[in-house]
Amino acid sequence: MTGETLSYAGKRVVVTGCYSGIGQATARLLLDLGARVHGLDLRPNDLPLDGFTPLDLRDVASIEAAAEAVEGRVDALFNCAGIPPGPPPLDVMKVNFIGTRHLTELLVPRMGSGGAIANVASNGGAGWSRNVPRLLDLIGTDSFDTAAAWFGANGDDVPAAYSFSKEAIIVWTLSLSSTLIKQGIRVNCTSPGAVQTPMLDEIERVTPSELIDVMAQPIGRRSDAAEQAVPLVFLNSDAASYGNGVVLPVDGGFLAAQAIAQRGAPASPGRR
Repeated sequence: MTGETLSYAGKRVVVTGCYSGIGQATARLLLDLGARVHGLDLRPNDLPLDGFTPLDLRDVASIEAAAEAVEGRVDALFNCAGIPPGPPPLDVMKVNFIGTRHLTELLVPRMGSGGAIANVASNGGAGWSRNVPRLLDLIGTDSFDTAAAWFGANGDDVPAAYSFSKEAIIVWTLSLSSTLIKQGIRVNCTSPGAVQTPMLDEIERVTPSELIDVMAQPIGRRSDAAEQAVPLVFLNSDAASYGNGVVLPVDGGFLAAQAIAQRGAPASPGRR
């Protein structure tokens, strides 16, 4: 791999959630790599973006206006926007999955062969494999409104909207990767663990800090947003040209340790 394959010089990219956290860190890194960045969020940041459009992923009109405001081709899309547990469950679903999907579907026609999409999921969605039939029902809906109606009818059977929304992002990524690759467009996602961002501050208002810190093991610390931006930028770069349908844990080894523990193997290295 050379420096050129990670370069974004001349590429036109879209970053949702650019105001703060992982989205802002991703936009900053892309600017450093030469990208022309169009940011989408409720509020602008102070980065020298190529363009910015307000976006409310809970609202169809806002999503469609934002997509229309993005000019020209799109070489890469970074879906970083998200909200934590706490708001109404339907709002959580709209921002974290339903609205994100709708925006993506509007921007895909602007992408050509060599394009790439990177979504931000979460370790909170790690249980997706236990819910595949129900998740496929949701993903099989054909519009923003029908997806919202599906959740309205089935939300009482969903134990936690935040986790379910992140499970949906993962299963949608896997499904979309097998269809868009026929157009030469790759689709991947990251699965962050505990990331010290304003969103985590909101999560700590409803979740005890000691539970969050469990997810910071075995590395023993929370990550910062920049540590999450680098894998996202890599996945959408030419350096990852054969990477498609990847769900990449960026969690300091939490899921790996859990997988070993569930199988009764020792979590520490060494032989017996």
